[in-house]
Amino acid sequence: MSAYDLIIVGAGPAGITAAVYAARKMLNVLVLSKDIGGQAAWSSEIQNYTGYQFISGPELVRKFDEHLRSFKVELKVGVEVTCIDSDGESFKVKTGSGVFESKAVIIATGRRPKLLRAVGEAEYKNRGVTYCATCDAPLFSGKDVVVVGGGNSALDAALQLLPIANRVYLMDISDHIIGDSVLIEKLKASGKVEMLLRTELVEIFGDRFVRGVKVLVNKKEERTIPVEGVFIEIGSSPAREPACKAKINEHGEIIVDDRCQTSIRGLFAAGDVTSIPEKQIIAAAGQGCIASLTAFKYLSKISDRQVR
Repeated sequence: MSAYDLIIVGAGPAGITAAVYAARKMLNVLVLSKDIGGQAAWSSEIQNYTGYQFISGPELVRKFDEHLRSFKVELKVGVEVTCIDSDGESFKVKTGSGVFESKAVIIATGRRPKLLRAVGEAEYKNRGVTYCATCDAPLFSGKDVVVVGGGNSALDAALQLLPIANRVYLMDISDHIIGDSVLIEKLKASGKVEMLLRTELVEIFGDRFVRGVKVLVNKKEERTIPVEGVFIEIGSSPAREPACKAKINEHGEIIVDDRCQTSIRGLFAAGDVTSIPEKQIIAAAGQGCIASLTAFKYLSKISDRQVR
């Protein structure tokens, strides 16, 4: 069993920022994560991250990764944390590849896409059904596709597909699109997007791969639409399972105070997995900073070290 000052779970904007600050404080830190970048890597166009008038999600994540690796930080990618236990003095972080011990933990696991739970969704996952346009849009060159959702993530997915797909259906169960007006106007001006409102996707069908969807319009009119790609963009939920004992709110988010402290002593949380009101890359990075500095002060207090 390895012992660390601090273990950070997650390597998105919050987790990476927390790790950078921890390294600068000369903490013995371990970062455990399934991937690098989290949801930030899925964004095609980022125009509101200070210092960059425009940058793609993958490019920003590469810069985050390079910054992190410039410090002496132990990083384990492809690792899933299954449980975090505390005895009041230290933490045991359990993974499929071993158990790691630390004096403090920061949860920065972000969010995961919500499932539509339509017939055929699970069967055709990665065979035409996808939750990441940035990752998979190039696979659908010249094909008809449907994007399910009415928020900015759905609009962003449709915009990414415009120069790639033959035709894009933007489908939402509500009677209006709630995303940014400027994005909606871009899609309307393209001439390649058909917006289907008050429309529910009820079934995805095909052979080896997706060949079409069945929808219900106005809760009564059935329609079949031939498509080869289904992009599900209906929001996300907090990926908080490892911190199951920390108090959560009605949305399943880990409750934190203004210093990123959870209900458990020595356990901190940052980013989209928490109860902060705005889910933005820059907000997550800022929370990663706060969580790391708060964790450092906590560690300094319990070890009688002078706070730098």
